[in-house]
Amino acid sequence: MTKTVYATLHDREWLHLEEPMELPANARVRITIESGAEPDAAPPRSFLDVVQGLELDGPSDLSTRFHDHLYGNGDTGR
Repeated sequence: MTKTVYATLHDREWLHLEEPMELPANARVRITIESGAEPDAAPPRSFLDVVQGLELDGPSDLSTRFHDHLYGNGDTGR
C-alpha cells in the first residue's frame, strides 16, 4: 500500500499525522521525508503584510496618541 500523508514534526522527536492511517497496531512502515509546504500552498505572510492588506481606517495620530484614543483621555480631535 502506498499513501501520501502530511505530518508535522514536534519537538524534533515525533510526527503528528494530519489524517488517520488504516494500519494495524505495531505495523512496520517505510517513511520518506520531503521537507517543505505543499506545492499548492501559498507562502506564509508576515503579520505586518496581513495588517497592511486590511486597509483599516483610523485617526492619523493613532500611533502617537494611542492611549488618548483607547481610553478617551483628553481631546481626540473628533
